[in-house]
Amino acid sequence: MSIINSLSWRYAVKRMNGNKVSQDKLDTLLDAITLSASGFGLQPYQIFMVEDADLKAKIQPIAYGQPQIVESSHLLIFAAWNEVTEAQIDAYMNLIAETRGMSISDLGDFKGAIAGSMKYKSKEQQAEWADRQVYLAMGNALAAAAELRIDTTPMEGFIPAKLDELLGLEAKGLHSVLILAIGERDEATDYMVNVKKVRTPKSELFVQL
Repeated sequence: MSIINSLSWRYAVKRMNGNKVSQDKLDTLLDAITLSASGFGLQPYQIFMVEDADLKAKIQPIAYGQPQIVESSHLLIFAAWNEVTEAQIDAYMNLIAETRGMSISDLGDFKGAIAGSMKYKSKEQQAEWADRQVYLAMGNALAAAAELRIDTTPMEGFIPAKLDELLGLEAKGLHSVLILAIGERDEATDYMVNVKKVRTPKSELFVQL
């Protein structure tokens, strides 16, 4: 299946029909998100998967009543780190060493590069940096979902402070950044289902230098 055909097929679905995404497709989607690029490969975020109908109903008003929240198969809530700590960097070094069969001592320069980069960022700037890594993961999620023919709605339209409170994210050192509703489009009620995709022409979007 062509990636261009898949990306042409996808759009931000406005209504879903409640059908469940199969477990094999869901597993593949989560694998694809796991493989997302991020600064230093650090992946400074966690992703919470919501299937429970009662919890979705609590999230819906926080997301300004968007129907996809409760009509979805699952919600993926992307939450970034509030800061990058030494303990988190050490945990990443341990993971690299274990995965690649290396000694921690061989990773000293790499650890220093990460720590040095974060040293000159305030906590707010570290959180903003982590937010940008979340958007990279969302891009992977959207492309992979399209290949799998899973419908999606990426959402910035929610009240982060209220969602953080509902999910207890502050205590986890996290803050919500994006929501991704996944499921199946409701062709009977979604007014966007047959609307042509509008994008800036390549001749205008790309500039040869």
